[in-house]
Amino acid sequence: MKKKLSLPSKSINMKNSLFAMLGCTAIVLSGCGKFGKSKGLPDDGQVHGVAPSGKYTLPKPPGMIYIPPGTFHMGPSDEDVNYAFTARNKQVSINGFWMDATEITNNEYRQFTNWVRDSIAAKLMGFVKQNGDGTESIDWKQAKNIKWNDKATLEKVDAMIVTPDNRIFGKKEIDPMKVVYHSEVYDFKEAAKRENANVPRGKFIVKYDIPVYPDTLCWVRDFSYSYNEPMAKQYYSHPAFGNYPVVGVNWKQATAFTEWRTKYLNGYLEGKNRTTESPFRLPTEAEWEYAARGGRSQAPYPWGGPYLRNRKGCLLANFKPGRGNYPEDGGFYTVRADADWPNDFGLYNMAGNVAEWTSSLYYEGAYNFQHDMNPDIRWNAKDQDPPRMKRKVIRGGSWKDVGYFLQTSARTYEYQDTSKSYIGFRCVIDLPPATGKNKRK
Repeated sequence: MKKKLSLPSKSINMKNSLFAMLGCTAIVLSGCGKFGKSKGLPDDGQVHGVAPSGKYTLPKPPGMIYIPPGTFHMGPSDEDVNYAFTARNKQVSINGFWMDATEITNNEYRQFTNWVRDSIAAKLMGFVKQNGDGTESIDWKQAKNIKWNDKATLEKVDAMIVTPDNRIFGKKEIDPMKVVYHSEVYDFKEAAKRENANVPRGKFIVKYDIPVYPDTLCWVRDFSYSYNEPMAKQYYSHPAFGNYPVVGVNWKQATAFTEWRTKYLNGYLEGKNRTTESPFRLPTEAEWEYAARGGRSQAPYPWGGPYLRNRKGCLLANFKPGRGNYPEDGGFYTVRADADWPNDFGLYNMAGNVAEWTSSLYYEGAYNFQHDMNPDIRWNAKDQDPPRMKRKVIRGGSWKDVGYFLQTSARTYEYQDTSKSYIGFRCVIDLPPATGKNKRK
C-alpha cells in the first residue's frame, strides 16, 4: 500500500552533479560593474563600480530544492505530550536557502570516504604536484587510477592497511580509522565578538582531523539483545543499500562532509576561474522545521495532518507504528531516501526514516531568547567541554521512533560525538533562487 517514488531527474549522485552544476547558466556578469563587455573603467572621475569577478554563474544545485523565504510559527502545533516545555510556539522569519531533496545517501557519503582514502593514498604513492605558489597538491589524474585490488598498490600504502594481528585470514584491508579528513574552517561567530576585534585571524581558524568512515557497529550497539548483525555487515557496503540514507555518522563527520562538499565544488570552480560559492552546511533547527512544514505553518506533520495515515489507510512515513509493527509502513529498518510522497516544498522523508542532525545546540530555553529573524544558537564544543555543551538538536524522528517524534515541532538531541543507526543528515547552501530558463517551476 505504500507509495514509493524515485528521482531520476533529481538524482543526488554527487559524482556527476557537482560538475553539472556549472552547466546551468543563469546570469553572466562581465566587465567592471556593467553588463556586457567592457575594456575597463571610464576615465571620467565618476564611480562606476568594480565587480569582484569577471564572470559569475548563478547555479541551480542538482538534487536540491529552493526553500523560499517566509514566516511561520515555530514550535508545537499540538499538545506537548512530554510536558518538556522546550519548544514554545513563536513566530519567526527565515531567509531563503537550498536544501537536499533527500537525506544524504550511502552512495553520496561513499564518494566522500573514497576521496579521503584516495587523497591519503596519493600522498603515500607520491602522486603530488608543485603549485606556482610553492605549495603541493594531489595529482588527481594519477590518483583516480589507483588500483586498489593490485598487490603492488597495497604494498605502497601499507601505512593505511590493518596491522597483521587485525587481519582475517591474513587479508590486507584498509583500516577505517586511518581514513582521516583534515578540516580547516574559519569560526565567524567567535571572530565577530567585540572583544576579538583586533585578534589575529589565525586565532579563529579551527583545525582538526576526524576519521570519516561510518560506524557500522552502531546497528548492534543501539539495540540490546537484538539480532541486527546483517545490517552492520552490509548496510554501508552492499550496493542494494546505495540509495538508502547513510547512518552511523556522528555530528562531526556530518559537518566534515559539508566542508568537503564545499571544497570539492569550489576546487572545481577555481580551476575554471569562476567565482566560488557559499559553503554547504547543516541546517539550523529553525531552517529544518520551516522546510519540513512545507508552507503549512500550523500543521503537525509535513503532509499536514492530523493523521499518520491517508484516506486509504496507508501510513505516510517510515516509523514505529502502534506497539512495534515495524514492517507495516513498508520498511523494517530504513527505506530509500526518496520513498513516500514529498512535502509541498518537494522534500522527501522530513518525517521518519532517519532523524537528522542540525547545526544547532540543544538548549531547553533557547526559544525564549533567540532572535525572530533566522533564529540560531550554536556552540563549537571542545573536547574538554562538559557533555551538556555537546548536545546537538536532531529533528524528524526515525524508523525506530513512535509517531510523536514525526511531528515537525518535536525536538530532541544527541551528543555530537555519538553515532546512531537511526540518525542521518542533509545539507543546505545559501544561494538565491535560480533565474532565467533554468528556474525551477
